[in-house]
Amino acid sequence: MLTSTLSAQPLSDAFLEKILLKNPEWFSEILKNPNARGVQIMYTKIDRTRRNEPRFTTYRYNVDKNKYFYPASTVKLPAVLLAFEKLNQLNKPGLDKFTPMYTEAARPEQTAVTADPSAENGLPSVAHYARKVLLVSDNDAFNRLYEFIGQEEFNEKLRKKGYLDTRIRHRLELPMSAENNRYTNPVRFEKNGKVIYQQPLAYADKVETPSSPIRLGKGYVKDGQLVNEPFDFTEKNYFALEDQHKLLKAIFFPETLEPSERFDLKPDDYKFLYRYMSQLPMETSYPENYSEDYNDSYVKFFIFGNSKKRMPRHIRVFNKVGDAYGYLLDNAYIVDFERGIEFMLTAVIDCNENQIYNDDTYAYDSVGFPFMANLGEAIFEYEMNRKKRRRPDLSRYEVEYDK
Repeated sequence: MLTSTLSAQPLSDAFLEKILLKNPEWFSEILKNPNARGVQIMYTKIDRTRRNEPRFTTYRYNVDKNKYFYPASTVKLPAVLLAFEKLNQLNKPGLDKFTPMYTEAARPEQTAVTADPSAENGLPSVAHYARKVLLVSDNDAFNRLYEFIGQEEFNEKLRKKGYLDTRIRHRLELPMSAENNRYTNPVRFEKNGKVIYQQPLAYADKVETPSSPIRLGKGYVKDGQLVNEPFDFTEKNYFALEDQHKLLKAIFFPETLEPSERFDLKPDDYKFLYRYMSQLPMETSYPENYSEDYNDSYVKFFIFGNSKKRMPRHIRVFNKVGDAYGYLLDNAYIVDFERGIEFMLTAVIDCNENQIYNDDTYAYDSVGFPFMANLGEAIFEYEMNRKKRRRPDLSRYEVEYDK
């Protein structure tokens, strides 16, 4: 029989545990020992006033900023916001997210970019990199935004906005040392043969570091050989669950945050985010191959997991997922335009059952994706059945898609 530990937990944890307990066929193994799977969940219930102003009630389950998990691709979402903000604050005539951006190489480990065949005009830009990040979580696109922002500026800007448990230390999927990741490429923006803005090679003098070393697991694979000692995450990125959840408010409800916590974005930037955070590969014209290579749920873990089925178009998941080193994450604002449902949900689960890193034997398919799909479904079902005084006006988030 599945037992509960409600009396020993904070009320917010107890609320979410009640929802999990209603579905023992989905969550019994998780509930027996959530720490074994590194499960952390945040759910925000949203109610609207007569003026359609949101009122939030946030619940947490097993959330602890001191329990490290690798954030994987979830770090790409703040990169998009900071890149847009940087362009806006540069405030140069002719410079915006669609202006062609050319990345140069000033060090041996760096690479240059002068063209992007996947873009409609064949040229790289902040907008096209952001599009690729949000649609299919492209790693190179994130790296180019990271290089434009700069490591030190990336961290300082987030910290000033209140993201105190976030550390961005490196590019993704590139075997660069911590020192080399402190250097970011020269960048120039050029239009009609004219340089509009040029940025030299940058170096991060200040580095965000954890208070103590982070070493996890029993071993890891390096150069095809098993090393029987914990894997070192000390110099890896970190993006705490509460910081991720807060970022959703900054995107979808910026007016509810203090001005100092908001990103300096234009109305068109928000519209861009709403469009590409929810757009499906099948609805995408550029890059053209997305409609052929990716199914609807490719980066929509909540509710849909890794299903190959067509997603209902009245349900939109505005999100950013991550999966690496066995950690599976999703950070989402979920809307059902037909039923008038909206909520925010953020979660992580550790699928590294043997505690060996880099061996590519993670239980994503058997544990991770089912958990994410079932968690999203359980919260969605609760939202369908709970009584609301007012139906929300969600027209702000309805956008046109490519096709």
